[in-house]
Amino acid sequence: MFSLFNCWRPFWSPFSQRFLPGSIPQSATAASNRRRHSVLSNRNIFPFRGIVLILIMAIGTGCATNSEDDESASTALAALSGADTTGYARAHEPRSFAFPADDGPHPEFKTEWWYWTGNLFTEEGRRFGYQFTVFRNALAPDTVLQTNAWRSNQLYFAHMAISDIQSESFHAFERFSRGSPALAGAQAHPFRVWVEDWIAGGASDSVRIVAADGSSKLDLLLHAEKPAVLQGNDGLSRKSSAPGNASYYYSRTRLGTTGQLIVDGKTFSVSGTSWLDREWSTSVLAEYQEGWDWFALQFDDESELMLYQLRLKDGTIDSLSSGMLVEPDGRTRTLHSSDFRIEPTGDWTSPETGIRWPSGWLLHVHPWDVTLRVTPAQKNQEMPTSIRYWEGAVDVDGGSKNGVGYVELTGYGTN
Repeated sequence: MFSLFNCWRPFWSPFSQRFLPGSIPQSATAASNRRRHSVLSNRNIFPFRGIVLILIMAIGTGCATNSEDDESASTALAALSGADTTGYARAHEPRSFAFPADDGPHPEFKTEWWYWTGNLFTEEGRRFGYQFTVFRNALAPDTVLQTNAWRSNQLYFAHMAISDIQSESFHAFERFSRGSPALAGAQAHPFRVWVEDWIAGGASDSVRIVAADGSSKLDLLLHAEKPAVLQGNDGLSRKSSAPGNASYYYSRTRLGTTGQLIVDGKTFSVSGTSWLDREWSTSVLAEYQEGWDWFALQFDDESELMLYQLRLKDGTIDSLSSGMLVEPDGRTRTLHSSDFRIEPTGDWTSPETGIRWPSGWLLHVHPWDVTLRVTPAQKNQEMPTSIRYWEGAVDVDGGSKNGVGYVELTGYGTN
């Protein structure tokens, strides 16, 4: 997973222009509360598709935004894009991971996210996909000791989405807030990350997610069935050749999940599997990179596969594209770009944005000597949030390797 922070619309420009670092006042809360009500549940319009990005840069990597206010958005994004990394920690080399401490925030880095996705089923077999993500972004480094918990240089936003596969409807919401005890934040002991009353909390191996908006709600309990997986080089995931353009990245690839969903006011008891991606970093992608395609797949034989390919503006694939195989017993194998090939098999054009997204893929995974056919469970999973991306539930058919998963697409429709 990557991050959306550097693709924000001008919503955040008042914070960067009017408030000094570390001193966002309580009056800013009204803006964050108003913003959350502008998000649409796309079920009443047409099917929406979901995706989450985080580190793609609006200037240089071309995040898709609405056409209006593009110039003002560029001005605001230039201030928030993360191009100035002075004073922040950078991900230069592998580090030791410690849990539960690393489940919590790393404020010395500029951006961070907690990213859950999953496929859930009722006893009757009705299927749902879901996403719940909390993002943290620092406006300025922590250079001064804060003695007032209400003074903050941190901004948070969260995305919630439910794919109702049977009805082919998609419900997506977002919230924004400054960091403060009553509004938004993250902590390690006990683990908790929240934006207003959207909360994920518990422990490393057991987390409850509760989030509601309108007639939609998540109330889920997740239990880790495997240890955390360190992605890349012992948790160091390089995004480009520039020094420090990397993140610290771990995943929990199989989380047994039970609970309830409310969709259109109807309650469903569900169970299934979820996936957590955790990353924190300071750097943005390189200017020659356009976006990425990310796959998190869970197979019936209890194995998992994560792949991502970084797409370059010249149409080629970055050699830093990577992945990870997780065997049923928890053993892992890092994949390099030469170990796999991703071949799109179709596309889908959003009636809302006109963006043409890949829709269906063949994944050629050489170490497994297998070709996986990945198909969206429904096409309409484009996130109607401030930044447009596609994030959705998928089916996987590979003969002896069958399962479900999630796919994220960014950087399309930018030319």
